[in-house]
Amino acid sequence: MFQFLTALRIDGFSLWVVLLICVGVFLASFMDAIAGGGGIISAPTHLIAFGSLPAPYALGTNKMSAAIGTVFSTARFIKNGYVNWRLFGPAIGLALAGSAAGTWLQHRTPDAVLKYLLLAVLPVVAFITLRNREWPDEPGEIDPRRQLAVVWAASFIIGGYDGYYGPGTGTFLMILFIRAGKMDTRHAAGGVKVINLASNVGSLVTQLASGYVFLGVGLIASVASIAGHYIGSGLAIKNGSRIVRPAVIVVLLLLTVKVGSELLFPDFWG
Repeated sequence: MFQFLTALRIDGFSLWVVLLICVGVFLASFMDAIAGGGGIISAPTHLIAFGSLPAPYALGTNKMSAAIGTVFSTARFIKNGYVNWRLFGPAIGLALAGSAAGTWLQHRTPDAVLKYLLLAVLPVVAFITLRNREWPDEPGEIDPRRQLAVVWAASFIIGGYDGYYGPGTGTFLMILFIRAGKMDTRHAAGGVKVINLASNVGSLVTQLASGYVFLGVGLIASVASIAGHYIGSGLAIKNGSRIVRPAVIVVLLLLTVKVGSELLFPDFWG
């Protein structure tokens, strides 16, 4: 059986390697649908599986499964009425503009600057998350104009972070929408999915145009991504804060480990 898995090849990769990628993609998508941050798992999975190939191929193929899977979790939140289009329609454009600005800035500054900053900021964010034991399943009181300002500013600023560096984008948006925007957990998660989908699709189009996507591997991994996003979004919708808050804490811890390891072992991350 193992000989069959290693002999059968897809885009030059053995089926065994592709199946291992699918396991990582499923876990990443499950986490991403609940609290964001799935790229912390899926990107290293692809980088390890693709070995000595240039990193853009791993990241581009990863983006394909991420984008397709996010369609399903986003659709599930929309179907259940957890997307406020008045808030998040304009936020999509702002997030894309922020992402473009972040990418421009990335090309002009060393990314180690942001990584050291994150190592200082992440413990503070984790403390705030742990300190507030109750995450709301009902919206808080806030002036609608202030909520618009918070959501749109957060979408632009964190969109810029996404374009500059990326990991944990959905998690940071979730925290800001709930804490500063006074949104309930389910509507915050629905908004995050809409913005992430727009960002993923924009990035995927760029990767496809540049030829950095292995279509066979990406499509097979997309099946695992769809399953992870569908199950994860269902749990988030059903359980609300009971599952989202612990998942956010896990993402923050993983992101801290990732940033620290990138600074200590830069050669591993390319």
